[in-house]
Amino acid sequence: MQAEQEDRFQEFVRARWSRLVRTAYLLTGDVHHAEDLTQTALAKAYRSWRRISRSDNPEAYVRRMLVSCNSDRFRKRRVTEALTAAPPERAGRDEGAGRVEERGSLLAGLAQLPPKQRAVVVLRYWEDLSEAEVADVLGCSPGTVKSQASKGLAKLRRYPGLAADRAVSGGRGQGQGQGQGSQGQGHRHVPIQGQVQGGSR
Repeated sequence: MQAEQEDRFQEFVRARWSRLVRTAYLLTGDVHHAEDLTQTALAKAYRSWRRISRSDNPEAYVRRMLVSCNSDRFRKRRVTEALTAAPPERAGRDEGAGRVEERGSLLAGLAQLPPKQRAVVVLRYWEDLSEAEVADVLGCSPGTVKSQASKGLAKLRRYPGLAADRAVSGGRGQGQGQGQGSQGQGHRHVPIQGQVQGGSR
């Protein structure tokens, strides 16, 4: 890799590291697994950076690698991993005990979802992607994304500590989803308000 491309890659990593680790943390439920997963995805991205850097959205490309690497991890291990309630090291340190407990409930709830369904919920509601964008990342149809998101949220709302009355309106429905099915309805529901904080949205 040429020096200029190397510099651009390092700049990308510095700017996107926290956001990618947050996604990986929600997918894996473990800080160390999340960082390892992110490093694996970035290592793959590094080898193809010249091509990736010319794409319209390099972050989306790397996020797709992140989800793919996580799917590979599940296929290889084929075991259910227990999720820790400990927040990521980069999360805010002023959270009260209640917030930490709620975060633990959220992660434990996500752990009950099948890998693909969990990826849909994480990308759709915490990474704030549209149905079309999630479909592109996961290689499925927007209809599948909508169905899996609905099923995933229903399971989360039945999980202890994640009551349905905590659902809030939010996301990017305001004026950004026209022509993308449910995206143009003006709002969508997020299971828990402010449960996971990370990089800039």
